Amino acid sequence: MAEAKGRAERPRSPHLQVYRLTLTMMMSIVHRMTGGALYFGTLLLAWWLLAAASGPNAYAAFQSAASSFIGRIVLFGYTFALIHHMLGGVRYLIWDTGHGFGAAEREWLVRANLAGSIVLTIILWIVGGFLMGGLR
Repeated sequence: MAEAKGRAERPRSPHLQVYRLTLTMMMSIVHRMTGGALYFGTLLLAWWLLAAASGPNAYAAFQSAASSFIGRIVLFGYTFALIHHMLGGVRYLIWDTGHGFGAAEREWLVRANLAGSIVLTIILWIVGGFLMGGLR
């Protein structure tokens, strides 16, 4: 213990205040969050499948919950999480091949991921709404 006094301190890694928050960092965090959201969304998917297999009363209960205002918001969020996580996975797959690490390419991939997930979610809900007889 007496020798510890004379030792040089180990270098410390920079703290969060040193880093400038970038869009790439934020999308990495959102990718992890959407992965967690998909876990809970899969419970909704399981509820839907169990309700469909259990009969008309169980399915009516699910349909009532899913078609409520809160239910639609949750389903919209689940759709966004699914698409965003999928596109983020494609971005990570591109990076795994050793491509897209330049500053311009990295920024383009992140912006395409964000814009694509928003646009594809809206398109999916519009098309799904028309196929199901209109969004009520």
